[in-house]
Amino acid sequence: MEAAKKYGKQYFMPPVDCYDWVKKDTIDKAPIWCSVDLRDGNQALIEPMSLEQKLIFFKLLVDIGFKEIEVGFPAASDTEYQFMRALIERNMIPSDVTVQVLTQAREHIIKKTFEAVKGAPHAIIHLYNSTSVAQREQVFKKSKEEVKKIAVDGAKLLLDLANETDGNFSFEYSPESFPGTEVDYALEVCNAVLDVWQPTKENKAIINIPTTVQIAMPHVFASQVEYFDKNLKYREGVNISIHPHNDRGCGISDAELGVLAGADRVEGTLFGNGERTGNVDIVTLAMNMITHGVESGLDFSNIMSIRNTYEELTGMKVHERTPYAGDLVFTAFSGSHQDAISKGMAYREQGLSGEKWTVPYLPIDPKDLGREYESDVIRINSQSGKGGVAFILKQNYGLTVPMPMREEVGYLVKGVSDERHAELSPQDIYDIFKEHYLSYRKRFDVTESHYTQEGEDGIFTRVTVNDNGEVKKISGEGNGRLDAVSNAFKDYFKVDYTLKVYEEHAVSIGSHSQAASYVGIEHDGKMFWGVGINQDIIKSSVAALVSAVNKIL
Repeated sequence: MEAAKKYGKQYFMPPVDCYDWVKKDTIDKAPIWCSVDLRDGNQALIEPMSLEQKLIFFKLLVDIGFKEIEVGFPAASDTEYQFMRALIERNMIPSDVTVQVLTQAREHIIKKTFEAVKGAPHAIIHLYNSTSVAQREQVFKKSKEEVKKIAVDGAKLLLDLANETDGNFSFEYSPESFPGTEVDYALEVCNAVLDVWQPTKENKAIINIPTTVQIAMPHVFASQVEYFDKNLKYREGVNISIHPHNDRGCGISDAELGVLAGADRVEGTLFGNGERTGNVDIVTLAMNMITHGVESGLDFSNIMSIRNTYEELTGMKVHERTPYAGDLVFTAFSGSHQDAISKGMAYREQGLSGEKWTVPYLPIDPKDLGREYESDVIRINSQSGKGGVAFILKQNYGLTVPMPMREEVGYLVKGVSDERHAELSPQDIYDIFKEHYLSYRKRFDVTESHYTQEGEDGIFTRVTVNDNGEVKKISGEGNGRLDAVSNAFKDYFKVDYTLKVYEEHAVSIGSHSQAASYVGIEHDGKMFWGVGINQDIIKSSVAALVSAVNKIL
């Protein structure tokens, strides 16, 4: 395949080196977030949202904490226009939220836009025109000066109409198709627009740098942003905004490096919806900041509810591997991963990890997103291991399987998964555990037992067993109740074994009054395991022994 011969570098480096951003290792404060779900995201849907759907989505964005929301392109359609009017006339815009509308640098479109925003408590009018070499040569067939004049004339009309229209307005300008524009020329156009608006620290304008079609590596974009940061006029009166698309799959990288390079503001969408491969995913950006210990200002603590609303309104689906919100992003099927997570969680529960979250394979605590360990973190299939199965039994049923027993349980469970060619639910795992350890009675069961003291250390027991349908009375002596029952079994069934492991604990899920007992006995060099659960610790330990001895028999 020789397709690469068709392509080549179409982007431009700044005229001087701009690499100060390389010296920074993290973003230390959140940018200004602007959601463009209702404009850029909406126009990319197969079926754009209705007016009422957009109103619901707007409320969702407000609840998440967005203070700037691009609500549409009012001149593009009647729905877009009516949506803007509905927000104003129904008084739905909170006092701390600014709406934003998009307009091309064309007179009739700008005028229609101002009709739509009349009476807005605060609105950003977002002006744009394309500046790239390809657009200048192939689409507009205009010179650099002519393209710059389009931007300047649009900026002047915004200023005039803002003074004539009821409402409170700010301005934003985007050199659209920036990635294919000479960086110094894009700066020249932006500075010309700013000369019209004369922004100040108290009355800021926004210069937005869009990766309309992502064509360069992220470090190139960072250097371009830094060039703007260092050379833009009225810098104290300007918020540099970035609007990364995702054509190369580098939207997150562009955004993070762009902020390192001096951007004050990021425009993006929930879950990366947008034209072609989408916009930058603000959920991922915000949660990435959280994992570095920096508050994002956005609330994704109920991420699955947000995702469900988003999917219902847009008809889009969030992929299983989408960071933070995908069904499988916290899930470990691998046995080694599960073992490390399980041990890391136990380490944390013991208070040994301090305040910082350091659990292996989990960069963030799923609970901070409203997700559950039980359903999200460890799931079991044929690739899973002993640690994962033990974790499921512990988290869902309060059963702490002894370490020597875990390997057998793990192989048993994943063997069933392999045979079924299916993932096993926590209930499936418990059912397997119950069948093989809690209620294993292939030969006999104990229906009754009584104990009497024999001297200072001895215990005598009388046990009633149902042996293949026949009721038998047997007896035994030992240094404790379980030992006495064990000796009764050995004598009656003519079997020899050694009690190697005995552990017990209170069951932490469900009834607080129950106890779980685990018995491991060795016979002919092989371990046999049984488990019992009962309100009475003696009954639970005898039940565990019954399961184990049944396996020998």
